[in-house]
Amino acid sequence: MSSHDHGAVTTHRGRLAIAFAITATILVAEVIGAFWTGSLALLVDAGHMLTDAAGLLMALVAASLALRPPTPGRTWGFRRAEVLAAGAQATVLLAVGAYAFIEGIRRLDDPPEVSSTGLLAFGIIGLLGNLVSMWVLSAGRSANLNMRAAFLEVVNDALGSVAVIISAIVIATTGWTRVDAIAGMLIAALIVPRAITVLREAGSILLESTPKGLDLAAVRTHLLGVPHVHEVHDLHASTIATGLPVLSAHVVLDDECFRDGHAAEMLGQLQECVAAHFEVSVEHSTFQLEPPGHAEREHTAHS
Repeated sequence: MSSHDHGAVTTHRGRLAIAFAITATILVAEVIGAFWTGSLALLVDAGHMLTDAAGLLMALVAASLALRPPTPGRTWGFRRAEVLAAGAQATVLLAVGAYAFIEGIRRLDDPPEVSSTGLLAFGIIGLLGNLVSMWVLSAGRSANLNMRAAFLEVVNDALGSVAVIISAIVIATTGWTRVDAIAGMLIAALIVPRAITVLREAGSILLESTPKGLDLAAVRTHLLGVPHVHEVHDLHASTIATGLPVLSAHVVLDDECFRDGHAAEMLGQLQECVAAHFEVSVEHSTFQLEPPGHAEREHTAHS
């Protein structure tokens, strides 16, 4: 006995496609600029752009997969593709951040010559492109974890471009080329914390942790407060994909509920409880209604 709405799929594929095209264009420009200027900051930002372009491509593919309908072999379709894509993006970003920090330390000891004019020009190009991508993705950034990861990557790119511009201005005005290595390390410092956050959230979903903001103890108490409910056990909650929490439980009812046909009405009350009374609305819930003593015949006892 369950509610059957698997949740509306919102993927924003068009926004992701535009952001990918812009990011790929900036990537080509920054690769050329990095070799021309000899800048670590621009090279690291180009590496960041490479992972972001790949990440946005993965996000676009994941968004397309999420639209595929469920099948008997995949009862939730590909709804978790967005979580896998976000986790993959975050993992690659961590690797880029580690490289940027290590290379930055090396260049502090032996700073190369850097062309400030070219660095400034490519930094401005990158910033303008990132601002456009941020605007394109901003409306859909809260739709799912996939979109959030994509938006965070573009924000990081924009901050990286700002660091590149500041580095170029400092080199042009003071001749202090070590600022380029510092800018590269700053970009790494911006990348790592956000990558860890997204990776942690993706891991939490894949480990089927209780949805953030949903207190199962409060859920149990509320269900026990429904008339005719004697016991609640095997209570579980997890997240299939962003915006799609699910909950299941075994609920022991009075014997009379099964004799007078009241069980169907009880099911509706229980589903309304978890859909309307908590911070996290669980619209897809499954309840096994049991008479007293049924739990003793189950093979495994759960809380």
